[in-house]
Amino acid sequence: MSENETAAPARPTDPIHWKVVIDCADPQAQADFWGAALHYTVEDNNALIEHLLKLGALPPEATQEHNGRLTFRDLVAVRHPDDLYDEESGTGLGRRLLFQRVPEPKTGKNRLHLDLHPGAERRSAERDRLTALGASVLEEVKQAGGEWLVMSDPEGNEFCLH
Repeated sequence: MSENETAAPARPTDPIHWKVVIDCADPQAQADFWGAALHYTVEDNNALIEHLLKLGALPPEATQEHNGRLTFRDLVAVRHPDDLYDEESGTGLGRRLLFQRVPEPKTGKNRLHLDLHPGAERRSAERDRLTALGASVLEEVKQAGGEWLVMSDPEGNEFCLH
């Protein structure tokens, strides 16, 4: 957008941008798992973090090094590789999962979960790939409406593989 252009004002019927936020104990490990599981890109916020550190707007203890890059200590996201992202911050502008550190452990069944749909012909291979990444199979479901697996990620968050 040029200096003389302005963005059109939002209308009440414009779609709302969203992301799914997942509470966890280790955001970086969860982002690594889900990035690999979904073939998504782990967001690289290194440049943004360096900028915020130089400005004094972010304390060093709010960051950590992971895979050779600076990350926020308590949150990291994965984004669909085909979606737009802000090159200065590394933040995705489309489909995203954000993992945020929380102090309490998971204590019950998820009220929200992801359904992965690789297709029946790929389900077995995807199960093997996901378990190799650290997932576990919790249940094999066979009902009149279909077959799927209930699985959990490395921190015990349930998801389904259809």
